[in-house]
Amino acid sequence: MRKILIVGAGQAGLQLALGVQSKGYEVTLMSNRTPAEIRNGRVMSTQCMFHTALQHERDLGINSWEDQAPRIEGLGVSVTAPDGSRPIDWVGHLDAYAQSVDQRVKMAGWMETFAARGGRLVIHGVAVSDLDYLSRTYDLVLVAAGKGELVSMFGRDDSRSPYDSPQRALAVSYVHGLAPRPEHPDLHAVRLNLVPGAGELITIPALTTSGPCDILFWEGLPGGPMDVFDGVKEPAEILRTTLDLIRRYLPWEYDRARDVELTDAGSTLTGRFAPVVRNPVGELPSGGLVLGVADVVVANDPITGQGSNSAAKCAASYLDSITEHGDKLFDREWMQSTFDRYWDDAQHVTKWTNALLGPPPEHVLGLIGAAGQIPAVANRFANGFDDPADFEQYFFEPARTAAYLAKAASAQS
Repeated sequence: MRKILIVGAGQAGLQLALGVQSKGYEVTLMSNRTPAEIRNGRVMSTQCMFHTALQHERDLGINSWEDQAPRIEGLGVSVTAPDGSRPIDWVGHLDAYAQSVDQRVKMAGWMETFAARGGRLVIHGVAVSDLDYLSRTYDLVLVAAGKGELVSMFGRDDSRSPYDSPQRALAVSYVHGLAPRPEHPDLHAVRLNLVPGAGELITIPALTTSGPCDILFWEGLPGGPMDVFDGVKEPAEILRTTLDLIRRYLPWEYDRARDVELTDAGSTLTGRFAPVVRNPVGELPSGGLVLGVADVVVANDPITGQGSNSAAKCAASYLDSITEHGDKLFDREWMQSTFDRYWDDAQHVTKWTNALLGPPPEHVLGLIGAAGQIPAVANRFANGFDDPADFEQYFFEPARTAAYLAKAASAQS
């Protein structure tokens, strides 16, 4: 039986561990925290998983919270004007629902499932020296821990990494008590509220440790008026600052957020990081090789909500590459080709996400505005969050955008 070591117990690491386990491999999973420590700790992310990513979980039988999490059926975009009005405000409908499950809930549960199915779960932090020793007893070592010393083994790919500094300052609050949008009171939807030149507020219906909730997620341009969370540590102060910004810039969202309360003591998170693509193969001091997984090698800004989706797609792609390889050696060539197979999909996410981090060009502003008049455009834009490759057809090039909008307008008339 082939032996695989996976370091890191996030979406990708755990999904991959459960996947290769189901195929009969002997799997060891290493995490620096126990399930209880994760479940009772601080939130780790925002997330909204769309149909393709959710289906990967269903295929493995690990969609344990599907009946409990809100079914997100739409994705809306609002743009604020200096006077607090909304010149653009629309919602597109998803072809299949999305869902958001607090990673504290999911990762703790998946770790327990992995152990219950006979997997070897090791609770221990891992340094490069540890991995150098451990790797000699495994056929394949995968690194799915996107922070810490291990990431240093994977060099930056400058050709695919246009940014060398954070492009947004991030602040997250999980809350109870967010009222529905009055124009769509029965629709669970992700809402992207754009404040030109300052940042974005994203709201996401979710499931957390205490039941259904909503996520309030600020993305502020560094140095701008929303970059105010550095040094703000107390959860209550993070929420208070979040609400102050909403009241100032997004009065329609403040109307439904004014009475929210934090879900628990660990329900806030702040920080920032630079988007980056890294080389997928890491070399250990002894010469052994390890393969990076998901955001170890492709870390995008969360503005497009693709982190957990990309992690799920990476784990599914790697699982196929592993099982198709049979008993052959997991050498450098195989590792590179395994990443390249994933990059065929991931490149579209990176291109689209990086494009949204900059000032929108005129043709994109026109596209977003047209979506408010043509429902088919709004729906297509919303469903691009499940399949970002579709944006290649009409988003990036002005001529393609114009041709698409003309065709969409003609079809509506």
